[in-house]
Amino acid sequence: MPMLEVLRRIIQEVNGARTLDAALSTMVRRIRKAMHTDVCSFYLYDHELEQLVLMETIGLRAQAVKQVRLPVGEGLVGLVAQREEPLNLEDARSHPHFRYFEATGEERYFSFLGVPIIHQRRMLGVLVVQQSAKRRYDEADEAFLVTMAAQLAGVLAHALATGNLSCPSLPGGQAVFSGVAASPGMAIGEAVVIAPPADLDSVPDLVPTDTDYEITRLKEAIGRVREEIRSAGERLANRISAQELALFEVYQQMLGEAALSQEVVKRIKEGQWAPGALADVVRRHVQYLERVDDDYLSERAADVRDLGRRVLAHLQEETAQTPQVYPDSTILVGDEISVAMLGEVPRDKLAGLVSVRGSSNSHVAIIARAMGIPTVLGMVDLPLPRLSGTRVVLDGHRGRLFVRPVAELESHYQNLIDEERALAEVLEHEQDLPSRTPDGHDVPLMVNTGLAVDAVASLKSRIGGVGLYRTEVPFMIAERFPGEQEQTRLYRDQLESFAPLPVVMRTLDIGGDKDLPYFPIEEANPFLGWRGIRVTLDHPEVLMVQLRAMLRASQGLDNLQVLLPMITNVDEVDDTLKLLDRAIVELGEEGVQVGRPRVGVMLEVPATLYQLGALSRRVDFFSVGSNDLTQYLLAVDRNNPRVADLYDSCHPAVISAMSRLAAETEALAMPTSVCGELAGDPAGALLLMGMGFNALSMNAPSLPRVRAAIRRVPRSDARALVEETLALESPVEVRQHLAQRLEEWQLAHLLPPRG
Repeated sequence: MPMLEVLRRIIQEVNGARTLDAALSTMVRRIRKAMHTDVCSFYLYDHELEQLVLMETIGLRAQAVKQVRLPVGEGLVGLVAQREEPLNLEDARSHPHFRYFEATGEERYFSFLGVPIIHQRRMLGVLVVQQSAKRRYDEADEAFLVTMAAQLAGVLAHALATGNLSCPSLPGGQAVFSGVAASPGMAIGEAVVIAPPADLDSVPDLVPTDTDYEITRLKEAIGRVREEIRSAGERLANRISAQELALFEVYQQMLGEAALSQEVVKRIKEGQWAPGALADVVRRHVQYLERVDDDYLSERAADVRDLGRRVLAHLQEETAQTPQVYPDSTILVGDEISVAMLGEVPRDKLAGLVSVRGSSNSHVAIIARAMGIPTVLGMVDLPLPRLSGTRVVLDGHRGRLFVRPVAELESHYQNLIDEERALAEVLEHEQDLPSRTPDGHDVPLMVNTGLAVDAVASLKSRIGGVGLYRTEVPFMIAERFPGEQEQTRLYRDQLESFAPLPVVMRTLDIGGDKDLPYFPIEEANPFLGWRGIRVTLDHPEVLMVQLRAMLRASQGLDNLQVLLPMITNVDEVDDTLKLLDRAIVELGEEGVQVGRPRVGVMLEVPATLYQLGALSRRVDFFSVGSNDLTQYLLAVDRNNPRVADLYDSCHPAVISAMSRLAAETEALAMPTSVCGELAGDPAGALLLMGMGFNALSMNAPSLPRVRAAIRRVPRSDARALVEETLALESPVEVRQHLAQRLEEWQLAHLLPPRG
């Protein structure tokens, strides 16, 4: 049988094994047979003990399993792990690193071939074959075992992460899982696993005997879910702002006649019973939305799926499986936590949130940030069934969950939580003071808003305005492109909430990986494709409606500023400005008199860095989208876990580009702000201030720490920090230097706590 076929079959069997012990047993037996050798063994690297442990073998004595351990660098297996490269020996015992373990009975074996198992630069273990005869394994043998190790790396990494394979040092003990840090803070409590109310994927297809009855019971189920959502909204009403409560309106709209309900009724009339029709429609919407990776739009899938499950539960005459009594410090854990689920837990008992699905842009992440609840999402390796009732520590700064924490770790985190609480109280006293340096330089702090206002309208006295308002909202909550009146109403609310402060509204930024369910876009390279202004200029009918709505909403307020995303060349700016002027003329003809607002360009494509002069002659301000600019400068897809570690806004190339950009915009006398993660980080904010940027825009929770940093560091010191940082050669050096400087300035407490 060809080697590739053998490889494929072994991997299939390993993946198909019911338990990990069975998988390891299958692996060593199949490899021994395929390579016609006497012994095959697997050694797992225990990172806690920094030792290699014999976990499975065929050929050595069974009683040696989990008993034989050796440090990295010791013995032939330890040497393979240390060098992270294969070792092929005809006479193993003559090698200076050979170490004899009596328990294994390996004195009978001369030949030795060991290869490391490595996953994303992390040593997982060593795969070894041995033979009693003196035999140097040939190139084909070595290539086979190396390939096998590479294939097994992903399987083992997943098993370690999910707890299916635990290191001998931690039998049933502490385990740690990683996800996306979605809302900062830390919490210690008890995991409560919340199950979805019904399974949309297991509904059978049935032809209804009475179509009218199916439609009636569908409407009754939707009515009951409407009431559940209304009650959940009321429970949260006193804890979150009106803008966050608007999310519950989004749910109600989705349940309305024009949305899910109408489509499901149509499917019933086509010959499907109510549960099947509902599942069909929900699945179709979810499939549309799950293609989206990194924006609010992708999180519509979670909402549609949650509502579908709730309606299905009533159709099946079931109720959601939620605990009647919640422990005092509940860490709510689920496959997918929705806003409605969040409303079911008493706020005084809710300490943290953990979800297998979701991102920092999800509805639940936004609500969690508004409520100050530590949250970690996208924790794909979480073993949900085994978590309920366990003691956990949640780190929302680093996106980690510690299950069954040891006493020392829990004590360490309790100290950090106490320190954070004390710091928040100290910083609160200066939040109404200006963000002014000790040497008298003002740095206006703005907020980014999006799906909800993140409780920022209440911060009006503490900010300089809205630096970025994402206008995707009305496009997300509709089943079609929203009309001018709908958009005008929403924009007016935003502009009135912050008047007379400026509100920078970005035109619709979809395309590529952010398609709408009613406007799908499929491309091989979405980040380099049809997105931002490229889409809206190709569809001027959509852009014109949006521009008219913005202008209408600004009547009498005069605090609107318009921002153009994904600009690559000046023609795009010229074409958009012509449409804007046309909208002003059209509205004037309709009796609506509005002036031309200030217009800005988002600097997020590296090409714009070389066209600043031409762009400055066309617009009134620049806004640097540091997240996308970093992504494009470093050619790193932030959503790809294989390369996400390479994404770093402290990369010397990014720091250098930002510094040159600040100098050039200053020479052009062009007001330039920065929005993105760099602006919301105290050390990053000091760098940007030192470079000379005019304003910083960030998420509301970042404001207190950034303000505190600016009020304590003279601008002259920040300028010196920029010069020092520009001389450094790696992201690690940059971060270490920034941390060192903040410590010298006695500002280390402003950095996220180190778990």
